[in-house]
Amino acid sequence: MDTILSELRGATYVRQVVLTLAQATAEQFEEVQRRVSILPGDVRVLWHDGPRMQRLYKTLDDNRLQIGPDGKGRQCWMAYGYVLASRKASVIALHDCDIVNYSREILARLCYPVVHPDIGFEFSKGYYARLSHQMHGRVTRLLMTPLIRALQSMVGFLPFLVYLDSFRYPLAGEFAMQADLARVNRLPSDWGLEVGVLAEVYRNCSIRRICQVDIAENYEHKHQDLSQGDPSKGLMKMAMDICKSLFRILAAEGVKFDSGMMLTLLVRYQRMAENSISKYHADAMINGLLFDRHEEETAVETFSHALKLAADEFFSDPLGTPPIPNWMRVSAALPAFLEDVRDAVDADNEALTSVAGMSAHG
Repeated sequence: MDTILSELRGATYVRQVVLTLAQATAEQFEEVQRRVSILPGDVRVLWHDGPRMQRLYKTLDDNRLQIGPDGKGRQCWMAYGYVLASRKASVIALHDCDIVNYSREILARLCYPVVHPDIGFEFSKGYYARLSHQMHGRVTRLLMTPLIRALQSMVGFLPFLVYLDSFRYPLAGEFAMQADLARVNRLPSDWGLEVGVLAEVYRNCSIRRICQVDIAENYEHKHQDLSQGDPSKGLMKMAMDICKSLFRILAAEGVKFDSGMMLTLLVRYQRMAENSISKYHADAMINGLLFDRHEEETAVETFSHALKLAADEFFSDPLGTPPIPNWMRVSAALPAFLEDVRDAVDADNEALTSVAGMSAHG
C-alpha cells in the first residue's frame, strides 16, 4: 500500500479518499490511519469492526435491511454511503489496495472518461494486461470468458451476454462512476461483486454511456491460491460466487435453467476452456513466456468443479443471498441513516486524530 499512498500524494484533483478496513483491531485501525495521514485533503478510514459502525449494522438488521455477511461488496457499499453523505465528490473511483505496480496514471485514466464534460460517460471499467514471466488472470481467461461464450452458444443472442463479452477484463476491480449510480445500484456481498456491478450498470445506464479504458500497460497484484480442494476459500470460492451470481442475473433476464441445460453447459464450458488453453499456449510461445500446461488444465478442472457446485446451490436456492439494497431504499426506510454513517466515520477518525495530537503535544 505504500506505493499507492506515495502516488496518491500527487493526485491533487482527488477531493476525498476513503479506505475501507475490515477484520481489524483498534490497534490495526490506528496504524492504518497513521499510514494514510500522509495524504493531503479529506482522508477517512472506514473501520467496519468499530463499535460505531457495528451499531449501524445492527440498526439495518433491526429494520430488516439485509446487507449480507462481511465481504468486499458490503465494504464498498458502506464506503459509497459515506461518500454520498459527505457530498464532496460527483465521481467515485474504486480500486484495490494490493496493486503492486500502482501509478497515478491508473487513477487518472480510470476517471477521465467520466469526469471530462465533453465525453459524458457515466461508468468506466478498467482493463489491463496481466502477465510477468507468465500469463496471469486465470479466473478471467479460463472461467469467465469460456463460460460466457458457452452460454452464448446455448441460449443464442442475449444482449446481456453480448454486453458482458464485450469487456476485455470483466473481473477487473477498478472502475469509476457518477456518484448518482452509487445511490441506485445494488451490490452483491460476495466475490460476485464485479459481475454484479456490471449487471446493475447495464440495468441502470444507457449502453452508450458505459465504456472501458486501458489503465495500465501491465498490472500486478497479490495472487490467490487455487484451493482446489476447499470451496470455502481462494479461487475456488471466487469461481463459485461468480457462477452463482451469473446464473441469478441470467435467470432475472429470462433465461430458463434446468438440470439438462446445466449438464450441457458444464460439458460445453469444459470443452471451450480446454480449447482456450491451446490458444494461450501459442500466445505464450510466440511471446517467450513460461506456460505450465498442467497447471492450466488443473485450473480448468477446478473451475469445472466450482461450476457444478454453483449449479447445485443455484437449484437448491435460486434467489440466494439477496443483493444489498441500494441507498435509495435505505434512505426511504431510514431517512437519517446516511448522515449517521457520515457522523460515525468522522467520529472514529477525528477521535484518533485528537489522541495523536495530544500525544504529539505532550
